[in-house]
Amino acid sequence: MSSPLSTTPTRVFDLLAYQQAHFPKTDSLAYKVNGTWVKFSTAEVLSIVEQLACGLHLTGIRAGDKIINVTDNNRPEWNFVDLAIMTLGGVHVPIYPNASADDYRFILADAHPHLVFVSNQRLLERIRPLAAEVSEIRNIYTYDEIAGVDSWKKLAEAGKAALLDGGVREKLAEARAAVKPEDLATLIYTSGTTGQPKGVMLSHANLVSNALAAAEILRPCGHERALSFLPLCHIYERTVVNMYAYVGTSIYYAENLDSVGQNLREVRPDTFTTVPRLLEKIYERILARGEELTGLKRRIFFWAVNLGLNFDPDSPCPWFKRLQLAVADLLVFRKWREAVGGRISGIISGSAALQPRLARVFWAAGITVWEGYGPTEAAPVISVNRPKTKLHKLGTVGPVIPGGEVKIAEDGEILYRGPNVMMGYYKRPDLTKETIDSEGWLHTGDVGEMDGPFLKITDRKKEIFKTSGGKYVAPQQVENQLKASRFIAQCIVVGENHKFPAALIVPQFEAVRSWLAAEGESIEAVSEMCKHPKVIKLIQSEVDQSNSLFGRYSQVKKFALLDEEWTIASGELTPTLKLKRKQILKKHASEIAALYEKEELAASAYQG
Repeated sequence: MSSPLSTTPTRVFDLLAYQQAHFPKTDSLAYKVNGTWVKFSTAEVLSIVEQLACGLHLTGIRAGDKIINVTDNNRPEWNFVDLAIMTLGGVHVPIYPNASADDYRFILADAHPHLVFVSNQRLLERIRPLAAEVSEIRNIYTYDEIAGVDSWKKLAEAGKAALLDGGVREKLAEARAAVKPEDLATLIYTSGTTGQPKGVMLSHANLVSNALAAAEILRPCGHERALSFLPLCHIYERTVVNMYAYVGTSIYYAENLDSVGQNLREVRPDTFTTVPRLLEKIYERILARGEELTGLKRRIFFWAVNLGLNFDPDSPCPWFKRLQLAVADLLVFRKWREAVGGRISGIISGSAALQPRLARVFWAAGITVWEGYGPTEAAPVISVNRPKTKLHKLGTVGPVIPGGEVKIAEDGEILYRGPNVMMGYYKRPDLTKETIDSEGWLHTGDVGEMDGPFLKITDRKKEIFKTSGGKYVAPQQVENQLKASRFIAQCIVVGENHKFPAALIVPQFEAVRSWLAAEGESIEAVSEMCKHPKVIKLIQSEVDQSNSLFGRYSQVKKFALLDEEWTIASGELTPTLKLKRKQILKKHASEIAALYEKEELAASAYQG
C-alpha cells in the first residue's frame, strides 16, 4: 500500500493518500450490490489501486499510454481504474456510456488506447466490434464477471501476487514518483451540443488545483457523506469526487438515476451534486404531490410554496417572515427534507443555469443550493456561490475561485485565466490557439457580465441568433424565464433569420393535468392535452407573463406544444441534460416551419 501523504496533494492519486493521512474513512467509497451497501475503507481503496496499477504495469502499460473506461452507472471500480492508470503516469480516457457509435469510433481512433474497461455485458457488446478496428487495443476488461472475458479483478490479483516481489514494488514506486503535476492525466472528449468530439487535455495540476480551490469554498458545509449519481466521465462530477477525497467525504454511489430518491433516504447524505433539470424534476414531483391534496392541506401546501418562491436568502428576513417560514417548515418543508434523506446541508448545482425560483424555494425549505459555473476546458470550476458567507447572490454563479481571474471581452464573452485551464485540445493545435489566446485567456464561448464580484451567465455565444430584422436574441435568457412557469418543463426558442422569436414547448404534463382537473376537465393522453384550447390558453398566459420581462424583439410571438419530453436516449439532450439545439431543430423542422408559415406566405406574396 502506498504511504500516506501529509503534504498538499499535487497529483490526482495523492488526494486519497492525503485522506488516509488526515481522516481515514471506513466508507471512503460505497455502492449497492444485491440490496446491500458494500463499503471500501480508504486503506482498502489504496491497496486495490496499488494492486491494479501493478497489474496494468505487468501488461506493459507505461507513462503516456491511454486507457478507455466506460460505465453505465457510477461504481467504485471506476475510481480504482482512474487512480491505477494515473499512478503509472497513464492517461485515463472516460467515455459516456450512451455516446453514439460514430462518437465511439472517432474517440477510439483518435486516442489510440491500449486497453479498454467496460462495466457490463451491454457495453462490452457495443464496444467490442469497434475496438477490433483499433490495432493498439490489447484487451477489454470488465467490471462485472462475464464468462469468457477478463475482469479487472484478474489484473488486480496478478498485481497483488507480483507485489510480493520487492523488485516489482520498487518499480511501481519509481513509476509513481516519476509522475509530475504538469503531466497529462486525462483526455476528456466533450460531448458538446454540436460537432465532432474534441479531446480536452487536463493535467494533474489542472485537476488537483481545481479540486483544492473548490474544497476551500465548500469545506464549511462539514460534509461527511455524499450521494453521487451524475456521470463520473463528466469533469463536473469527477472534480467534485476529487474534492470529496481531499476533504474526507464518504462517497456513496446511487444505483441509477431512477433509484436516486430511494438511495437518498437510505444513505441520508449531507450533500449531492446535480444539474438544474434534475432539481426541476424533484420540484415537479413535489408540486405533483401537492396537487393531489384537497381542502385545507392543499391551501397550506401552496401557501408554503408561494412563501418559498418569494424568499430571498440574500436579504435580511424580518421577524414575521421568519415566523411564517417556521410554520411552513413545521407543516411542509421538513417533509421535503425527509424526502431527500433529512440531512442535506447543501446541494451543488452546475452544468447549466439554475432557475432562481428553484433556488429560492429550496433555500426556504432549509436546503441551500451552491450554484457554480465552468467548462470542461477549465477542469471545470471557474466560479461558485458561497452560501456560508456573504459571497452569494441569486441569479449569478458566484465569485471567481481563488487563483483564477475573469474578464469580459468587448463582445460579452467570458474569458478566464488560472491554473485549471486545460493544456489544449488533443491533436488540435489550431483549435487550441483559437480557444486559448497568447496571454493565456481561455475563451469560454459563454456570454456574461460581472455584477460586482459576481459572475452572471447570460447565454452561449454560438447560440445567440439574429432575426431578419437584425436584432440579436439570447435564447437561453428567454428559455430560462419560460421554464420559471410550473406548467412548462422544457422549451427551446428559435427564430434565426425570421421576423420574430418562437418557441417549442414541452408542458409539465402532471401540473397541467392537475390544473385541468381543477377546471373540471379530465384528460389523460398528453397528445390530446397539447391540443386542448384551455391548455393552449394557459401556456399562452405563461408566455405573455415571460414576454413582459423582455424587449419586443426578444418576445416569443408564437409557440407549439410538443407531447414528448426531450431525453438523452432520444438524442435531444447531452448527458448533462443540455439542449442539443441542432438535433431538436432538425427533428422538429416541420413544427418550426408551421410557426413561420404565414410569414413565408407573406414574403412570397410580396415578392410576387
